[in-house]
Amino acid sequence: MGGTDKGLLEVAGIAMVDHVLQRLRPQTEALVVNANRNHADYATRGCPVVADAFGEFAGPLAGMAAGLAAAPTDWCVTVPCDSPLVPQDLVARLAAALQAQGADLAVAEGAGRMQPVFALLPRRLLPDLQGFLEEGGRKIDAWYGRHAVARADFSDSEEAFLNINTPEERDQLEGRLTPGGRADV
Repeated sequence: MGGTDKGLLEVAGIAMVDHVLQRLRPQTEALVVNANRNHADYATRGCPVVADAFGEFAGPLAGMAAGLAAAPTDWCVTVPCDSPLVPQDLVARLAAALQAQGADLAVAEGAGRMQPVFALLPRRLLPDLQGFLEEGGRKIDAWYGRHAVARADFSDSEEAFLNINTPEERDQLEGRLTPGGRADV
């Protein structure tokens, strides 16, 4: 996207982060935004904004650790800012999978594969995650491999995991989100 902060990029007249926040607000008790730049812009959304503690752009796990450290609750759901079609029942389905499978954490599965950044994580795993990062670990699958992971089936809403990486993808999604478009995932 030419170096643009994707969370602040507008789709259908609304910043992608705002699409995500609108879908998460009814599902959660509190929201925290993880961002490594443009903190003032993100702060206007009425949520605490936290940066990675493991250097800029250390990957999604560093953002997850920052979110867990700042979370005012025992559980934290994570989603990327460039996926504005977050399922409106994401948290409930992740929690149901977690409970049914007796796991440590839950991850969404859709669009034919695991969606590792759409996760429900307990704060009690924060010390383990921080240790993993301090040891140089960066791969989500490697960290998840240390824990029992429940997989929540989202095969019925695979569009929910669409992420926007190019101007063309943004334009396609914008066409669907404007009047007459479809965004009911």
